[in-house]
This record gives sequence, C-alpha cells and structure tokens, in this order.
Amino acid sequence: MKTHSIELQRIKAMSQSHGMLRARVDALVQPQPARDEGEPSSVLALSVENARVLYLLLKQQLAEVDAKKGRSQR
Repeated sequence: MKTHSIELQRIKAMSQSHGMLRARVDALVQPQPARDEGEPSSVLALSVENARVLYLLLKQQLAEVDAKKGRSQR
C-alpha cells in the first residue's frame, strides 16, 4: 500500500449520487515514507477552517441522503 501526505487546501464543492459523496478539492498530495509504526496509512491534514467547512458540507449531504430514504429506512 502506498502512503501519502495529503494537505487539503480548499474545498470547492460537494455532491452525492448513487450512494457516493464526491468532493472537489484543491489538495497537495505527496508520497510519505513508510514507517515501522504498525500498518501504513495516509495522513490528511487540514486547517480548522477547512475542517469546519467539510463538517458542514458532510452534514448537509447526509441530510439530503436521509431525506430521500423512505420512513421505514430512517
């Protein structure tokens, strides 16, 4: 598995369709050297401001998904 350091710089848009959330973002992606700290994993870094935007957009998109479900699935 390749590991990367991902720095989220800007969130442009978010949408959902067919059970998938899609985000258009500006990000700096660089390979990260493997470490001997257990399982390899990529790291996502973002500012507090971008984290708040991401949180609000995810909350909005999930509300839209829930609104489309029938009452028996909620």
